[in-house]
Amino acid sequence: MDRNTTEFGLQIISLIVCIAASYLDGGLAAVFNVTGFGAIGDGIHDDTEAFSQAWEAACSNGGGSSSVIVPAGRTFLLSPVNFEGPCYSSNVHFQVLGKIVAPNETDAWKGCVSNSWLHFSDIPGLVLEGSGVIDGRGSPWWKNVSLGILKNALHIHKCDGLQLRGLHHVNSPKSHISINKCNGVSISGLNILAPENSPNTDGIDVSESTHVLISDSIIQTGDDCVAINSGSSDIQMTNVSCGPGHGISVGSLGANGSYATVEQVNVTKCNFQGTQNGIRIKTWPGGSGYARNISFEDITLQDVENPIIIDQFYCKGEFKCEDKPSPSAVQVSHVTYQGVNGSSSSEKAIQLFCSESKGCTDIKMQQINITSAIPRAKTYAICKNAYGESSSTSPLVPCLTQLHDDVLGREASAVWV
Repeated sequence: MDRNTTEFGLQIISLIVCIAASYLDGGLAAVFNVTGFGAIGDGIHDDTEAFSQAWEAACSNGGGSSSVIVPAGRTFLLSPVNFEGPCYSSNVHFQVLGKIVAPNETDAWKGCVSNSWLHFSDIPGLVLEGSGVIDGRGSPWWKNVSLGILKNALHIHKCDGLQLRGLHHVNSPKSHISINKCNGVSISGLNILAPENSPNTDGIDVSESTHVLISDSIIQTGDDCVAINSGSSDIQMTNVSCGPGHGISVGSLGANGSYATVEQVNVTKCNFQGTQNGIRIKTWPGGSGYARNISFEDITLQDVENPIIIDQFYCKGEFKCEDKPSPSAVQVSHVTYQGVNGSSSSEKAIQLFCSESKGCTDIKMQQINITSAIPRAKTYAICKNAYGESSSTSPLVPCLTQLHDDVLGREASAVWV
């Protein structure tokens, strides 16, 4: 047998192995290991083509489930790549056990779809999981913002029934995970990490999505741990640890005069350590729409600069929005804070800055206890056009007034305690 024949035989065996059927999650699934399609995994050679071929094979596999395997013990360099459906498989698992890294050179990011590195779209039932690492190698972007629009590491679009679990996401140029137009999403067991001074490195961004559960995750970044953006409803967050970072945010909403909506957001049993913000709602002046039926319950704070904040004058610090009155604003209403406890690194524990054109209505605060992290310092609440009720709060929040026709539009005074 000559050498060519032997090599051909080995290639055939390798291909058979990589598509061999095995039992996963109790059902028959075809398995496609990226190494069987030529991925080297030395962190130097570009393995994008091998990943694309493995994906194509898994996605086109008719009937049952398919699984793409990224094996442990190797580092796979990928250029920006699209994993697209719809697939013939009933659902597709993408299991990351090794490490996937982005290019070190920013020029290699050209041609990104949706300004992202790893892009999954139109794949109902997608399961993206594993104990491996997705490393966006974002430092070249952070150091030089003149390079252009920052890129998201992972963007998932129109993947209903998405399950995202167990992975380590690190050092994205911009947002680590972006979820858009997905319904029935479960995100759990993630570790997301970037330096505190890395700009715009949100942990998880959700937009135009419904029925989303984010749970049991640790997020330490340079921006929002989680941001809920327009078009989203029925968003549940529980047992999320945030810090450092900019807290958990609804918004920003209403930029450039846009119409924006968010509703039915419930944040429970989350903790914040050393964050710039704790629980925040942020809207731009001049926008329209609503942010409503939002609750924050059983929240723990440790050394948080702005523990509770509603900011209807958000503008990324580009100018003082309060100096530019606007006739419209996103309506903020029916917001509940209950069982919020811990310490603030500043004296302003509660800040409710609402637009004169709309105000914030039906705000409820119960069982709040935020003390100063600074010895012998006190905390206070400050409000502007905020209406609702409070009980059992420290600091006291008398500036949160009842809404009456004769007081609508007036500014409630700041209160020191």
